Amino acid sequence: MNRISSQPSLVSLDDRRRPEPPALVLVAHGSRDPRTLSTVHGLLDQVRAQRPGLPVHLGHIELNEPLLPDTLASLGTAEAVLVPLLLSRGYHVKRDIPEMAAASPARTRVAAPLGPHPLLVDTLHARLTEAGWSTDEETRRTSAVVLASAGSRDPDSAVDTRRTAQLFSDRLGVPVVPAYASAATPTVDTAIRALAARGRDRVAVASYFTARGLFATQCAQKAPWLASAPLGTHPAMADLILHRYDQVADLSGAGSRVTGHELPALAV
Repeated sequence: MNRISSQPSLVSLDDRRRPEPPALVLVAHGSRDPRTLSTVHGLLDQVRAQRPGLPVHLGHIELNEPLLPDTLASLGTAEAVLVPLLLSRGYHVKRDIPEMAAASPARTRVAAPLGPHPLLVDTLHARLTEAGWSTDEETRRTSAVVLASAGSRDPDSAVDTRRTAQLFSDRLGVPVVPAYASAATPTVDTAIRALAARGRDRVAVASYFTARGLFATQCAQKAPWLASAPLGTHPAMADLILHRYDQVADLSGAGSRVTGHELPALAV
């Protein structure tokens, strides 16, 4: 498993205490399904446990409170790093979050979305194993995985999802095909049929969703063999949230003034 240290020292080499770090604002999409909110709060608890003393806040793009503009307003002119709890680039990452950040008095930077990244592959693999995935060399020749995602009209989102599918395929040693619940193609049904036509009749559906909800449930129900649970509160998810935070916090320098709201280049 890929693990990233989440405990940087708050004391410099000459024993002087470093300035307070920027706040971490986890930006969730929002959902009418209470299971999603429960998962988000579980991730927040893990992040706080891993990084005691780091100010950690939550803001939603829509549907749930607190909304991101309200969270940012509560910070005043404090420094903050916004970490999207989103798995790929798309309209929310490129437009909604930066615009909300720019309209706030807080000094903000926006981190890259969570995916693609090997820690997501760690989580996907763990969830698929929990669901019963286990193939020897012989059965692997007839096995495959559909990586079921929400979907987006933004082509960069599909690029990111395909990259995750390739990383997952490299890990499993079988084909992994990305498919979508809405807004993009192929659908999960289409991907399953295409794999069957290639002689892959043991097809698992890997849930590339943060939490249980309508899309995740619908995709799982289409699985001809087995389906994994969503990413949820796997420990690698909290590691990845802190990794995305650290990438931007290290760029800005703890305690320095950050005036831009630009999105850094996507990096693992």
